[in-house]
Amino acid sequence: MTTAAALPRVAILDDYQKVAFKFADWSSLKDRVSVDVYSETLTDEDALAARLEPYTIICAMRERTKFTASLLDRLPNLKFIATTGLQNRGIDVAHARSKGVVVSGTQGGGNSTLEHIWALILATARHIAVEDAGVKAKRQLWQTTIPIGLYGKTLGLVGVGRLGTVTAKIAKAFGMNVIGWSPNLTPERAEAAGVTYIKTKEELLQRSDIVSIHMVLSDRTRGLINASDLAVLRPTAIFINTSRGPLVDEAALVETLRQKKIAAAGLDVFDVEPLPLDHPLRSLDNVTLSPHLGYVSDDNYKVFWSQTVENIIGFLDGQPKRVLGAV
Repeated sequence: MTTAAALPRVAILDDYQKVAFKFADWSSLKDRVSVDVYSETLTDEDALAARLEPYTIICAMRERTKFTASLLDRLPNLKFIATTGLQNRGIDVAHARSKGVVVSGTQGGGNSTLEHIWALILATARHIAVEDAGVKAKRQLWQTTIPIGLYGKTLGLVGVGRLGTVTAKIAKAFGMNVIGWSPNLTPERAEAAGVTYIKTKEELLQRSDIVSIHMVLSDRTRGLINASDLAVLRPTAIFINTSRGPLVDEAALVETLRQKKIAAAGLDVFDVEPLPLDHPLRSLDNVTLSPHLGYVSDDNYKVFWSQTVENIIGFLDGQPKRVLGAV
């Protein structure tokens, strides 16, 4: 009989809501692995290496923990990473493969990111967080803000891929005008998405009442929106980012909001996550914040965690599934 000490060890990382076992049936792995769950994120590589060194299998939730080449080199027992999603730019998949570490991903379920984009746009435009807090605090003044109507306004999309296209469709249901720009956008692609093509980033920012970013983070797009870009936004503009924090110069955005040079921002992503407790964004009254919930939903989690279990079984059986970066 195999003892628990001899079983392959599995680490489930960054399970903030402690739901890994709620959204999937892990019983088929009961006698095959020993599982530990960690709900807090470690960013220090020394601490991470010390924690993860004993594990053969690691379950990664999106890009919460980064698996750089240097960290992977310090995990001699690691043989398999099961990440949620079919892409994880926080994992050096090529380096993992060179070390014989298999990385498998999962599909997703539902329309969580699209829903959250519009939840954040609407919450910001209608000051939901401010008014909710005021009502709950028994504020004597019943109403304090004037919501910004969407009808007839212009939504500027920085990036018109799959998410940008469906975001545009919903904008039109609100009676909005939709314009788009990205480094790779062509007039033909914009027309196919039902979006008015804009030649330059500056023109898009100048013309937009609401700007929403839908770009993939890469070396080329890091800092895509800088201080000069933010300076051309209208004083009444709303800035939305549900993609990745480093697409935007965060310090410049903080200063823009602090000086009230734009009306408001709605942010789901940040340079460092979880957002440090002393971060200045936490103290501004013209920003609506959510803790990177864009991909989080019951539908998505059901697929994420059930396929994670399937991926672990496949690896243990010598038949890994949904392998990322396979050649």
